[in-house]
Amino acid sequence: MVTASFINLANLPALPRAGVAFVEAWLEHERDQLALWLPVALGTGIGLWFALPSAAGWSGVIAGGVALALGGVALGHRRRVARVLIFGGILIAMGCALAWWRATSIAAPRLARTEIARFAAQVERIDLYPAKGNSRLLLRPIRAPALPPRLRVTVDDDKMLAGLAVGERVVIRARLLPPPTAAVPGGYDFSRAAWFQGIGGVGKALEKVARVGPASTSGDTLRARLSARIRSKIEGSAGGIASAFATGDRGGIDPADEEAMRASGLTHLLSISGLHITAVVAATMFFTLRLLALSPLLALRLRLTLVAAVAGAAAGIGYTLLTGAEVPTIRSCIAAVLVICGIALGREAITLRLVAAGALIVLLLWPEALVGPSFQLSFGSIVAIVALHEHPKVRALTMRRDESWHHKIGREVLSLVITGLAVEIVLAPIALYHFHKSGLYGAFANIIAIPLTTFVVMPLEALAILLDTIGLGVPLWWLTEQSLNFLLWIARTVAVLPGAVATLPSVPVGAFVLFLCGGLWLLLWKARARFYGLALLLTGGVWAWQTPPPDLLITGDGMHMAVRDEAGQMAMLRPRAGDFVRGLLAEISGTLDPLMDMEAAKEAECGRDMCTITLLRGGRTWRIAATRSAYRLPWVPFTTACAAADIMVSDRRLPKGCTPRWIKADRAMLARTGGLSVSLGTTPSVSTQYHIGDQHPWALQPKPTYSARRKPFRAGNTRRYQ
Repeated sequence: MVTASFINLANLPALPRAGVAFVEAWLEHERDQLALWLPVALGTGIGLWFALPSAAGWSGVIAGGVALALGGVALGHRRRVARVLIFGGILIAMGCALAWWRATSIAAPRLARTEIARFAAQVERIDLYPAKGNSRLLLRPIRAPALPPRLRVTVDDDKMLAGLAVGERVVIRARLLPPPTAAVPGGYDFSRAAWFQGIGGVGKALEKVARVGPASTSGDTLRARLSARIRSKIEGSAGGIASAFATGDRGGIDPADEEAMRASGLTHLLSISGLHITAVVAATMFFTLRLLALSPLLALRLRLTLVAAVAGAAAGIGYTLLTGAEVPTIRSCIAAVLVICGIALGREAITLRLVAAGALIVLLLWPEALVGPSFQLSFGSIVAIVALHEHPKVRALTMRRDESWHHKIGREVLSLVITGLAVEIVLAPIALYHFHKSGLYGAFANIIAIPLTTFVVMPLEALAILLDTIGLGVPLWWLTEQSLNFLLWIARTVAVLPGAVATLPSVPVGAFVLFLCGGLWLLLWKARARFYGLALLLTGGVWAWQTPPPDLLITGDGMHMAVRDEAGQMAMLRPRAGDFVRGLLAEISGTLDPLMDMEAAKEAECGRDMCTITLLRGGRTWRIAATRSAYRLPWVPFTTACAAADIMVSDRRLPKGCTPRWIKADRAMLARTGGLSVSLGTTPSVSTQYHIGDQHPWALQPKPTYSARRKPFRAGNTRRYQ
């Protein structure tokens, strides 16, 4: 027990002195857990850099972290609370500075506007999507100073060059545009991801790709050849999943089956992650150890565990390189190597300290990974699993013991159920925040799917690939296909069960932060004080649940609008809107139902060029009008409609004579605000995609072209109706 004699509190009043002594005693009791908070402190600094919009805020975070560390120095380095302040302050400041430096150091030119260009380029990467009928090429333009150094171009199959290989040079004519931002608030912001990948523009090929010079003698990469080989042996989505397991190539999976995997909570099986790396490493270590143990000479002279660990690490690194060495895969490989090092040193294989070390390494190398769903989902799941199984009661329940076989099976099933439920509970808020939906039956689907994948599908596929080299792989390919079809059957069956998917509109950032803080507090401490994290979780859950769904969604180009009618269904402005736009707006609005056309809403009146809809919200009537064609409308009827509308939406610049009562969402305004999400309740509010004064390098800085005589709405993140 720590007493006040360890702390010089003579100059402090009695109440602060008692408080500091209490904190010191508590930290002493939790001293073994303090190291787990090092990546949390680093991640806090990184997260603040992404959350705050300007350099002034970033500088304030760095200064605040330094001040916190200096405060700890003033308290004296021998006190545990002082060491917490010192390390916490340094890591917070370091995280913010690291993210700032990383974003600045990889700066590359980006396209400023849409253009059509013909250019020569070297192929850096080829991603095939046979289920979608196209491919994506990552290109590096050659002698094209007007273009960014890296472009991503989508090529339809009829325009794709047969036998194209990485490293070859091609000539391509494409429509190029800047990396797109999120179409509406809460959507996926590709421009941020593109910035850290060095992609300065995206586009679509307009003509058939032409090769420059002779075809590559090296042919396709091993990854591409292996993917093509697997898909030639197993057709359809089963072949796409088999390819994803072996090479990380998910392009052959039918979109409907991929959505079924997501709804059933099995989509994590499609991404090369800790499960796949662990299976490869564990299998390599197992067979290496068993084969070497057959020799008495080697068993007596060598430390076989260390040799098997080295072989497992080599297999994990090789598998990572084969699957494309994406950041999530590298992250899983780092964690696996750390586990192997622990085994080689005779330490416990998997602990929260090891997980913390892996997170710290990843954040130091790729600070931008923190804000992506991949990092949050993978580390959230592993922290939940390890923390659960480190609990004494759970460890006693799942510990192996001498008992009958049916008791062993029951204990293993119970362990899988408990683990699955813990993972689903932890990951549900993350999935709802990023994807606005989460599978509810994933814990039960994974009871069958994870053992099936780990102990049946992947071993069968590995043996099929191996025996296929000598022409004996046909029976194993058939068995692999049947096991994959069974996996797909599980996904499709679970996905259509009543209530299989929970949906939620855009989750406020504050609610999500409360989820994260509460979850970390609950999982990383050991004393009873950890249960205070439940209060944060409950507060975040109530906040997210009580957030009203948007009544109106407007894309940043003004082309598309979705309105929630009196029956609660979302109606689309343009009947020819594509599946991508419809799916995006349905996702953001938190609905699983297909969006109907606005003509079907009984409150709407639609013509060829314009639609109006009347809604009753918050005790008053709202009138929303939108243009949906490029034709100029008669002046008098049009200005009259504008004056009668509370909100006017258009994909073109509207004249000054168009003065709605509240929002004039035309091309000029949307260029400054981006997409809009409008809630019409007792206190109506508007959220915008762009933030005023955002100085992040990927953020668009639109020109102030809008200067209306009357400004019914001022661009900003959120503004309430007066």
